[in-house]
Amino acid sequence: MKRQIWLIRHGKTQGNMEFRYVGRSDEPLCPAGREALEEKKGLYPVLSEIYVSPMIRCRQTGEILFPGAAQHVLPGMEECDFGDFEYKNYEEMNGYPAYQDWIDSGGISGFPGGETMEAFADRVNAAFLKMMRAQARQAKEEPLVLVCHGGCIMAILDRFSRPHQDYFTWQAQNGSGFKAVTEMDDWAEGLGDLSEITSLEAL
Repeated sequence: MKRQIWLIRHGKTQGNMEFRYVGRSDEPLCPAGREALEEKKGLYPVLSEIYVSPMIRCRQTGEILFPGAAQHVLPGMEECDFGDFEYKNYEEMNGYPAYQDWIDSGGISGFPGGETMEAFADRVNAAFLKMMRAQARQAKEEPLVLVCHGGCIMAILDRFSRPHQDYFTWQAQNGSGFKAVTEMDDWAEGLGDLSEITSLEAL
């Protein structure tokens, strides 16, 4: 059974407005972020349920875009732990050797005091597979929605997008993301490596 899947990045927070690395900081949406989401919510259908990251900015985004939908909180779908870079921006870290090393790596090295990209992707995709396996047992036709973080969307689509495009291809703006199609039978227990997300379009 084919089903639409929508991956949506949360709305803006104050840290996003200030171009900070907002990872494990559990800050809420800022007023501008709420306002932008309110303008979008009429674009989405009424759904019975959605999945959300445990972090407040994602839960608030889900409440605005899909009012009345039951929220299933998905542990493991938190944003990357940015370690020493957490809640800092470029201006504050300019000249910091560890930050320059990270830039020179093309953004793929681990974050000092935080997660490596590999560990982050493994965590996110383990949570994603758990969600997909649970949904594979249900014959539902409404879109499967996950409201999470920009890094989580990139990690998921880096692994499952077909035709494949790599991590940085899948950057999403706040309150936006991607819609796609997947064959739900492929997500049954033990079949995660055979699963594909196809027909990707920007939301």
